[in-house]
Amino acid sequence: MSSFVLGFHELDKTRWRHVGGKGLNLGELTKIDGIQVPEGFCLTTAGLEEVLNQNGSYYVLVNQLAQLNAEDRDKISEISKKIRDIILEAEMPFEVVEAVTHTLSQLGYEHAYAVRSSATAEDLPYASFAGLQDTYLNITGKESILQHIRKCWASLFTERAVIYRIKNGYDHRQVDLCVIIQRMVFPQVSGVLFTADPLTSNRKRLSIDASFGLGEALVSGLVTADCYKVQKEEIVEKTIATKKIGIYGLKEGGTEIKQLNPEQQKAQTLTNEQIVQLSKIGRKIEAYFGCPQDIEWCLAEGTFYIVQSRPITTLYPLPERKDKDNHVYLSVGHQQMMTDAMKPLGLSFFLLTTNAPMFKAGGRLFVDCTKALTIPASRESLLNTMGKHEPLTKQALMTILEREDFIKNSPIPNHTSAPVPSNKNNLENDLKEIENHPTIIDELIQKNQLAIEELKQTIITKSGTALIEFIQEDIQRLKSILFDPQSTKVFKTAMDASSWMNEKMELWLGEKNTADTISQFAANNITAEMGLELLDVADVIRPYPSVIDYLKGVNEDTFLDELFQFEGGQETRDAIYDFLAKYGMRCSGEIDITKPRWSENPSALVPMILNNIHNFKPLEKDRKLKQGKQQALTKEYELMSRLRQLPDGLQKANETKRMIQFIRNFIGYREYPKYGMINRYFIYKQALLKEADRLVQANVIQDREDIYYLTFDELREVAHTHKLEQQLISERKEEYKFHEKLTPPRVLTSDGEALTGEYKRENLPAGAIAGLPVSSGVIEGRARIVLNMEDAELEDGDILITSFTDPSWTPLFLAIKGLVTEVGGLMTHGAVIAREYGLPAVVGVENATTLIKDGQRIRVNGTEGYIELL
Repeated sequence: MSSFVLGFHELDKTRWRHVGGKGLNLGELTKIDGIQVPEGFCLTTAGLEEVLNQNGSYYVLVNQLAQLNAEDRDKISEISKKIRDIILEAEMPFEVVEAVTHTLSQLGYEHAYAVRSSATAEDLPYASFAGLQDTYLNITGKESILQHIRKCWASLFTERAVIYRIKNGYDHRQVDLCVIIQRMVFPQVSGVLFTADPLTSNRKRLSIDASFGLGEALVSGLVTADCYKVQKEEIVEKTIATKKIGIYGLKEGGTEIKQLNPEQQKAQTLTNEQIVQLSKIGRKIEAYFGCPQDIEWCLAEGTFYIVQSRPITTLYPLPERKDKDNHVYLSVGHQQMMTDAMKPLGLSFFLLTTNAPMFKAGGRLFVDCTKALTIPASRESLLNTMGKHEPLTKQALMTILEREDFIKNSPIPNHTSAPVPSNKNNLENDLKEIENHPTIIDELIQKNQLAIEELKQTIITKSGTALIEFIQEDIQRLKSILFDPQSTKVFKTAMDASSWMNEKMELWLGEKNTADTISQFAANNITAEMGLELLDVADVIRPYPSVIDYLKGVNEDTFLDELFQFEGGQETRDAIYDFLAKYGMRCSGEIDITKPRWSENPSALVPMILNNIHNFKPLEKDRKLKQGKQQALTKEYELMSRLRQLPDGLQKANETKRMIQFIRNFIGYREYPKYGMINRYFIYKQALLKEADRLVQANVIQDREDIYYLTFDELREVAHTHKLEQQLISERKEEYKFHEKLTPPRVLTSDGEALTGEYKRENLPAGAIAGLPVSSGVIEGRARIVLNMEDAELEDGDILITSFTDPSWTPLFLAIKGLVTEVGGLMTHGAVIAREYGLPAVVGVENATTLIKDGQRIRVNGTEGYIELL
């Protein structure tokens, strides 16, 4: 065949640039024994290139298109239409016509053909781009086929295709299109087969959609198809839909929609034997390609034909395991309030820092909890913990346990299980071993600060592999500080005392969540103090209008160097630098060492400072501190008065007083270990970036941040050998882009099943959205959806709705009256600070940022745990 035409049998992975993803996969399908593919050929990307090379204005237009963003709809529409017109009106080169007609003559002009598009940015491992270009069915005759080839070419520049490429970061100038001409099959039944269940992501369960006639009715959404689920060659679920229409080919070419007779509408499209046969075909194709597949098929005269197969790109990746045993994984991101994807170096650092059995999947970390679920005592402990702090995760785990076939020998815990120590016993033991005085916190903080100063002095003497090895050794010291038994006992005692407080006050006084008020503005809460200290920064800047006007236009991180030219600029600069000296190592997503810190990206603070200036009066910090402490004291006095009136009231009041002291003295320290960890992370990062600069100078890497795409061990090797394949960095960057688009599940099984759980609630108001109550109170206000902290524009009294918060979001809490997050638990940082500041809060609200609209008036019930749309 010519350079313009390739038969399916000629295709291999080296031809991808010539035939695109769809064409390449068709070629691979023809190599699988027993798989039937309708015969045909590819008009390679060289055909369209030949047309475009004849028209210089195309290159001007596509360059203009490359400068636009997805919001420029009118301009996109105008330019893309001009490009389509160029393609449709251009004369098709003689060599292209000759190659196509010669091949058609060999296949037979008497047949009808499908003319289909195959772009080079399509059916890729990380992005399917499915359905963006056009397909034409039942095309007959030379002239009609040539005409529809032009239409396929032009569909590369439909508005939907252009916008999709812009949103996914693909350059229009780098995308080509091949046209597939394939002999038409006229099926009785057709449909789509997913070798992994697209609803649950279970890799062991196939899902088949099937309807009568051509598959166009199904993929275009004109008909509801039958759905069959198959596992281990057994049909485990079957849904027979009412199929009112089918699409069929016309003798003269083209297609028509036909109404199905009433009997056929409710008939099962495939027999049980055919369903199992098709599932075997699907597994064979999946095994060949090595990953789950989205397969288009049709059944004609008893034979299954495969017309397309592409990777399923929407499944969450699995942790890599060598064994084939069943495993259950918990999302670390949901516990750490950071569900974003992490770069390889960030993942490595967190893995080095933890003692838990963690695994990487989709750019996130997951803890393998399988062993804990197989032992009755540890299973009960895990479920109890999750029930209090992450109910959705508990429900997801219960779903797995109730099946009784996934985790072997693990009946649901009952009263005959091995005894688990009660919270009361744990608390009493802790109270005996710890002095109820804040000086213990002072000692722990001082010890941590001395260790950090020592690290700063030592690390500056290290470079090359010595630096890498030193950091690895120092991480062991970090772990000894993080998991110091005395440190752990302090905040665990405070948490247990809070649980005791809530339990007893509800039992004795019928009052819920009293510890929320008692813990307001407790001592030594480094995260809460950070938010308040940013109010002091606002107070410094407030008297200087020219500085405020300047800050409103800031978008560069060099803005601090320009402040000296304004009245009050030096004072502003000093105030911000003082804040950064204490908190500059923080940022959104701070557990990922590769994320830019506030010291590296100080402009991230500007919106929060401006919010404080706009929403608050001078000396707001003092007012908030006084108000919060007064509320806690008032609540304590009220509780004491009411308790003394009860039977055994004096004893109950004395016990409660003791618990209040533990809470007030110790609960603030809950935030400090992570602050110390992030401090250390930033010192490591600064040293590693200096080493990265040396690698850039030695031409080992192109950019200092390339080291973020290496694991810790790989970085050590590169520092030692000064050798690195740049292709590895490019591949890792593409992989990270893919991971960014994924949403991690709370619970993931080794079958690939993603479980989110659901709240088991009764007596909710009609239409209410359930969540986990973490900070009591009821508030009404305007909902503000904020996905990136830097984009927050809040008014006093707004209710913040977001995916998750970590300590870096704390300054925003000062301007809001309530909080709703999609991710979170009772003791995650957002919940702790919400209670500290007295904000009603509900967390763990699935899809909160889509169910609630920006600007909508809502009511947040932080006592019962639900949101009402008003």
